[in-house]
This record gives sequence, structure tokens and C-alpha cells, in this order.
Amino acid sequence: MTEPRFSVGAAVRICDADRSGHIRTPLFLRGRSGTITAIHGAFPNPERLAYGEDGLPPIPLYQVCFVMDALWRGDGSYASADTLAADIYEHWLEETLA
Repeated sequence: MTEPRFSVGAAVRICDADRSGHIRTPLFLRGRSGTITAIHGAFPNPERLAYGEDGLPPIPLYQVCFVMDALWRGDGSYASADTLAADIYEHWLEETLA
């Protein structure tokens, strides 16, 4: 199994890349920062599987938690406990300072 680069509790940023093709990372999360809350394991890359490739090597998949107010409005409309969780593959993640 591919060892994960990030650990639970790590602050990460979703790459703000404009990639064409079959993408598994929501556009509204690109460029946003969150916190790793779970590591699901390593799986074949679905972006390559979609084109008939083998998707290897496996890529770690993480659950990343985002604060809703930071995602949508930034004006305090959401409570601090309002969050959104998304499963994001490692090749979309960058280290960031919390």
C-alpha cells in the first residue's frame, strides 16, 4: 500500500488546478483549505480509470473537513460547527499552514 503523505489533523489546501477530463474533485473546493479528518486507504486513481487505464499506483484517499463559512460566505452566516466533508485524493492536496 502507498503510504499517505498527510496525517489526521493536517491542514491542507486543495490544488487550484484547471484540469480537463474526468475530475473527482469539486470545483468549489479548489483553492480552499481544510483539515484531514480520516484516511480511507489507497485506491486506483479514478481519473485514470475513467479512460481505461489501470489507475496504478494506488493513491491515498482522505476525508477533508471544511468550515462552511470559509467556503461560501465568509461573513459569519454559518456557525463555527457548520462543516462540509469531502473525500479527496492525495494528488489534489497541498500542505498549508493552519
